Amino acid sequence: MSVLDQIIEGVREDLAVRQSAHPLAEVEAAARAASPARPVQLTGEMLGVIAEVKRRSPSKGDLATIPDPASLAAAYETGGAAAISVLTEQRRFSGSLADLDAVRASVAAPLLRKDFMVEPYQFFEARAHGADLVLLIVAALDDAQLADFLSLGEELGMTALVETHTEQEVERAVAVGAEVIGVNNRNLKTLEVDLAQFGRLASLIPDTCTKVAESGIFTVDDARRVRDEGADAILVGEALVTHGDPMTAVTGFSSLRTS
Repeated sequence: MSVLDQIIEGVREDLAVRQSAHPLAEVEAAARAASPARPVQLTGEMLGVIAEVKRRSPSKGDLATIPDPASLAAAYETGGAAAISVLTEQRRFSGSLADLDAVRASVAAPLLRKDFMVEPYQFFEARAHGADLVLLIVAALDDAQLADFLSLGEELGMTALVETHTEQEVERAVAVGAEVIGVNNRNLKTLEVDLAQFGRLASLIPDTCTKVAESGIFTVDDARRVRDEGADAILVGEALVTHGDPMTAVTGFSSLRTS
C-alpha cells in the first residue's frame, strides 16, 4: 500500500466519524446557506502565492506548532498571498476544520481547503466552513469521480485546484476540463520531491489554464525557476511556517513578476 493509499484510508475513517455526528443533509444545508465563495485570482503581473497553514507533513514530521493559525494567515495576507491554504487532514498533517474556521474569521483572502477529497460530503463541509477552493488529487480519483467532483465544486461556487504529478495525470486533468492545474513536485506515493517535475509537465498544460507549481519551493530562486518554466502561481508551506517572518517570506515570493 502506497503512502497515498494509507493517508486516504485514515481520511475515510475520520470522515465516517464526522458523518455520524453531522449527517449529510445538515452539512449540505449549511453549505448552501453559507456566504458565496470568494473569487479566486491566481494569475496576473506578479506570481500568485498560495500560502499554507501547515503544522506537519508525512515526510518531515513536525514543522511548526502554529498555536494561532488566524494570526499566521493574517501575516500571509498582509504579505501579499493570493490565497491561503489550510490543511484539514488530522492524522498526517495535524490539521482540522477548526483551523479553517479560525482562518476564515481572520482574513478576506480566498481559502483552499487542503485535504484528500474522496466523498461529496467533504465538498459540502468545505463550503460550510468557508472554503473557496478545494484540492482534487488526480492520483486519488478515477475519471468519473474527477468529473463529478469538479462539477460539484463548481455548483457550490468553489474553484478546484486539480493536482497532478505525471504526464497521464495532466492528460486526465485537461480532458475533464480542469481550469486550474497544479503539478506537485512531490510523489505522494513515495513522498520523494523533484523540483524539476513542474518543468517536465508544464508544457502539457494548455496556456488557457492556470498553472500552479507545488512542493519543493523553498527559496525565491526556486520560485523564479518554476515561474520561468511557466508557473502562474506557487503553493508554499514548509518554507513559510519555518521562516520566522512569514509575512516577509510571502512578500519575497509574491514580488516576482510573471512577465
